[in-house]
Amino acid sequence: MPESSAIALRPSTLSDIALLRRWDEQPQVVAADPNDDWDWEVELARTPAWREQLIADLGGRPIGVVQIIDPAQEDSHYWGEVPANLRAIDIWIGEPTELGKGYDTTMMRLALAPCFADSLVTAVLIDPLDINTRAHRFYQRLGFTFLEHRRFGDDDCSVYRLDRATWAEFNAKATSYGTEMISGKRLPQGGQCPPVSTQSPSSG
Repeated sequence: MPESSAIALRPSTLSDIALLRRWDEQPQVVAADPNDDWDWEVELARTPAWREQLIADLGGRPIGVVQIIDPAQEDSHYWGEVPANLRAIDIWIGEPTELGKGYDTTMMRLALAPCFADSLVTAVLIDPLDINTRAHRFYQRLGFTFLEHRRFGDDDCSVYRLDRATWAEFNAKATSYGTEMISGKRLPQGGQCPPVSTQSPSSG
C-alpha cells in the first residue's frame, strides 16, 4: 500500500469530469451524499474566489475529492446566514479500493492547513448526514465537535465545527510526539504530484 505521504491535493479541471462522474456512482459516495448533483461540467468551468475544488492524488493517481468553501460568500447560500471568516469542507474517497486505509485523514489534514493559514479564519464546518455515524467518529477524532442537527435541502445532517484553538492544540500534540499532524503539499494548477513527506470512510 502506498504511504499516505504520497498524497497531494491539486486543483480539479475539466479533464477530471469523467472520473468524477464515475465516482459519483460509487456506493460509498451515494450513501454519503445521495441527493446532490455536483454539476461538474458547469462548476469545473468556473473558479469563484470563495471555493477550491481539489483532487487528492496518491503518488500521482487520483483517489478522492476535497472541496473548500467560504460559506458566507458561496453563491447558492447553502449554509444560509453564517458569520464571516469560516470555511466549510467536503471530502470523499472516490475509489472504493482505497477505503479504510487512512487516506481520508491525510486529505482532511491537507485541507485544514490552508484554511487556518489564513489568520482571519476562526473555524471550519462540516455537515455529514445524521445517519453517517462513521463519518461523525472520523471528524471527532480530528477534533471537530457537534454543533447542531440541521436539514440541508433533502438531507438531515449533523453540523460539526473545528475551532482554530482546537486545531492548533491537536497540531501541537502531534508535533510533540514527533509527527507533524498537518503536513503535505498543495499543487498549483496543472502541477504533477510527486511524493512528499507527510495518512476511511467516505465522510460526506
